[in-house]
Amino acid sequence: MTRDASPPERFRRLLPVRAGEGRAVFWSFAYFFSLLGGYYILRPVRDEMGIRGGVENLQWLFSGTFLAMLAAIPAFGWLAARFPRRTFVPAVYYFFIANILLFFAAFRLDVSDVYLARAFFIWTSVFNLFVVSVFWSFMADIFTHRQAERLFGFIAAGGSAGAILGPGAAGLLAPVLGPVNLLPIAAMVLGVALVAIHQLRHWQEPVGGGETGQEHEQAIGGGILDGVRRVFASPYLLGICAFILLYTTLSTFLYFEQAHIVEGAFDSSARRTSVFAGIDFAVNSLTIIGQLLVTHQLVARFGVGTTLALMPVALAAGFAALAAAPVLAVLVVVQVLRRAGNYSLTRPAREMLFTVLGREEKYKSKNFIDTVVYRGGDAVAGWLFAGLMALGLGLSGIALVAIPVAGIWAGTALWLGARHRRLRPEPGPDQNGSTPPEKTT
Repeated sequence: MTRDASPPERFRRLLPVRAGEGRAVFWSFAYFFSLLGGYYILRPVRDEMGIRGGVENLQWLFSGTFLAMLAAIPAFGWLAARFPRRTFVPAVYYFFIANILLFFAAFRLDVSDVYLARAFFIWTSVFNLFVVSVFWSFMADIFTHRQAERLFGFIAAGGSAGAILGPGAAGLLAPVLGPVNLLPIAAMVLGVALVAIHQLRHWQEPVGGGETGQEHEQAIGGGILDGVRRVFASPYLLGICAFILLYTTLSTFLYFEQAHIVEGAFDSSARRTSVFAGIDFAVNSLTIIGQLLVTHQLVARFGVGTTLALMPVALAAGFAALAAAPVLAVLVVVQVLRRAGNYSLTRPAREMLFTVLGREEKYKSKNFIDTVVYRGGDAVAGWLFAGLMALGLGLSGIALVAIPVAGIWAGTALWLGARHRRLRPEPGPDQNGSTPPEKTT
């Protein structure tokens, strides 16, 4: 297979791309650009629909999302087991694009407005996790763990660039067109991912032992729930589950505080949508700087574990600030820094954890963790937040409860980093994800 030329020297200082990787990195960047570009056009619409459906019902919406994930996982497991990568990966995106257009038609017909708003909130929450999970599974499958440490920060910046386009467009267009008319625009942006997938499926870095990308096009096989069983048999995968649950607990607490504070600050639907889009724009502008200039250097110098532990420590400080002053200005600063740190540092480092595992773990187990475990944590945290509010704890009190949870999250990150180092292949030529899965205990 013909390889593209080595990138110009001026780009090497920004991104350590080696000869033969340029084409794959470009299309991976474009792929993630389209995913988050489309999602972030939808996100402020989702947040507005959550408020329209009733802030007091948010915990029910999070529970509904979790149940939807439980229904979706067997379907995805069936696809991944029986069809090759070139078939089931694009099929996921065709399905969700069709869903967007159906929601647009339903909103235009004004079908049961409140219930449709709640359904859209749940659907968008499922959509976001599924499309991004499949993307990172694909990335972990075509890049080696050493390539991941060099390139995942830059590839993640593609998503941030799309996420700047998305909220920027939503913030400008929502007051003019109305939130509902953003949906077909999001569908068109998401279509770029299908072009990128087609380009990337022809690229696969050869690995030790002569394995090629063609061999990776075979169906994974196995049962539809094998990925779930592998999670419960592996201490390493269970550790990733714990990391996700702690992350979602704190993220949900912060999201609920955001909903309560923003609802009290504004009474206009269009204004709230515009404010949510403005937060997204600030997050992703800051994120892309971190992904281009910071992520690779931090991972190279301090390792995956320390990089994963940075945001828990920072978020503990953020919740301390919210406990002292639960107001809009503080909320915006904490939310922007938390999300920017997650996208630029935590998420790329978290995806590196899967590069040392086999293909069944990369697709089936990872998808279960990224969807059911993630949204299960959201659902539990949502009810926990509602329970603490019912006990009269208030926004400041809940922020104080979150601080020790952040400490446990940081400890889990360091443990995962140590296990990741032990699972990595011995130094030598890059090895792909064919490393055998961790032995169970």
